[in-house]
Amino acid sequence: MNDRRPLFAIALIMLIAMVPSLLLKKPAPKPNAAQLAAGDTTQTPALTRSDSGPPVMSAAPATSDSTIASAPVVAEDTVVVRSPLYRYAISTHGGRMISSRFLRYKSMARGDTLATGKPDTLELLPAGSSLLDAKLAIAGDTVRLDRVTYTASVDSLTPTDGNEIVTFTGTTGTYGITLRYHFAPDDFRVHIDGEVTGLSAGGGTLLVSLGDGFRDSEKNLVEDHRERAIVTKQDGTKLTRIMTLVPRQPTTLSGPFEWVAVKSKYFVVGAFSYDSLGPKRFNGRIGGLRAIAPDALPEKPVRASIAASLSVPASGKFGVTFYVGPMEYDRLNHMGHDFDDVNPYGWAWLRPVIRPIAVALRDLFIWMHHALGLGYGLVIVSFGIMIRLVLWPLNQKAMRSMTAMQAIQPQLTAIQEKHKEDPARLQQEMFKLYKENNVNPFGGCWPMLLPYPMLVAVFFVLQNTIELRGVSFLWMPDLAQFDPLYIIPVLMASSMFAVSKIGMMGMPPNPQTKMMSWLMPLMMLIFFSKFASGLNLYYAVQNMVSLPQQWLIMKERRKVMEARNAPVVIGTKRK
Repeated sequence: MNDRRPLFAIALIMLIAMVPSLLLKKPAPKPNAAQLAAGDTTQTPALTRSDSGPPVMSAAPATSDSTIASAPVVAEDTVVVRSPLYRYAISTHGGRMISSRFLRYKSMARGDTLATGKPDTLELLPAGSSLLDAKLAIAGDTVRLDRVTYTASVDSLTPTDGNEIVTFTGTTGTYGITLRYHFAPDDFRVHIDGEVTGLSAGGGTLLVSLGDGFRDSEKNLVEDHRERAIVTKQDGTKLTRIMTLVPRQPTTLSGPFEWVAVKSKYFVVGAFSYDSLGPKRFNGRIGGLRAIAPDALPEKPVRASIAASLSVPASGKFGVTFYVGPMEYDRLNHMGHDFDDVNPYGWAWLRPVIRPIAVALRDLFIWMHHALGLGYGLVIVSFGIMIRLVLWPLNQKAMRSMTAMQAIQPQLTAIQEKHKEDPARLQQEMFKLYKENNVNPFGGCWPMLLPYPMLVAVFFVLQNTIELRGVSFLWMPDLAQFDPLYIIPVLMASSMFAVSKIGMMGMPPNPQTKMMSWLMPLMMLIFFSKFASGLNLYYAVQNMVSLPQQWLIMKERRKVMEARNAPVVIGTKRK
């Protein structure tokens, strides 16, 4: 049900956008503490091979009796990698990433503050993170690479020019392991290649962890939890909401996949592995993905332990590229392989139309912010005014067409009454009336429908774009969150009521139209009060800028009605 909220919202917007033209016609769960603290108590998933395809993960746990013993536990160290974008921390125990801090983003979570009281930088991973943990299945046994304590080539790293590498080496039983982590100063990409020596001719299957959930770092936890999902790329992308997982019941997605990812509203961890088959053709090397959500009753799960499988040849060499960072469209797009679809604009059936418009709008917002030096609040206001001015001729045509239809309404009603028993003659006489008065019955509809793709694209851009996260404007502390004072939703609904009220002036009074003029703004106020304040700001600006046009059309309608000797009634009943 929660996933349909944007669909309901857009349907309501489209309905409300038609109200002025329709009026011209004669009317006939919050997460609990236990849920957030729940850990993963599942066993290691087993991996099986198929002669007809890549390795996939089975639902059965690996047999603990056959697990190869890991090296003795020794002191754990941490390798810290810093750049202007991030601060990653890699543990020598298992080679897992235990910290991913994004230096250009602030945490919105309560309590994430510095000694000065200002918000701290955003930490994505929770304590005890299993991101990049790995296990290797070999002939029914499991080599616990995540229990190996490695020796690191450096204690810390600051990438400055090109790729910098940290090498981890270790042993477990008769196997030697080498892991190389590649970092760049201006990218959230982390490439890992490695080698396990001592494998048999059959090779093995690597099971690498995408972690067990994200740390809560948003102010609106309900919204952030709702957006948490697993996304996979095969022929196309497929999204599975974390909330739809059955607690403690493994969910297996069979590949091969070019990439797999786990996301929240604004951040994502993705893993890439593929072979090139030619221009824009690739063979995914990720055999499958397995997710297990902890027991989150009575709430829906918001976390899951997620692992992907990857075939390892007899040479023991493998490579995986990770993206651990924010869902900035340019960076997602730069990864290729449709990774930008991890943060989709619209639903699959609507995306081919909406995505190009949404991407263009997002790029325009960024350009106006950087090139013109406007804050994002002023960008939204300026864009709302600009769009209304650009669409002015189109709206003018639609409103005039509706006015013309209103002018011939008495004659149309008479024809309908006269020929109600003869549909063919009725249609003939109606089209004759339209032709004599140079009226297009559909002239008011198409100009109103053409801007709808733009309207839907604006909805997704302003509701989901990370660039608006934490940006304040006037009294609104965050354009990506709802207005805590509810001023902008009230202004939006009030301006909409004004547009409807002016649209009814000069028309015969009707109880239904009067009720709609009150009901629609009220519905808009209730439904949109918890939506992003930037979105409400845009619609409020659109309504207010349309008021002069609505007023001019009302005056023009009065003149047309008077010229045709039609009574003009403003605020009183027809006599």
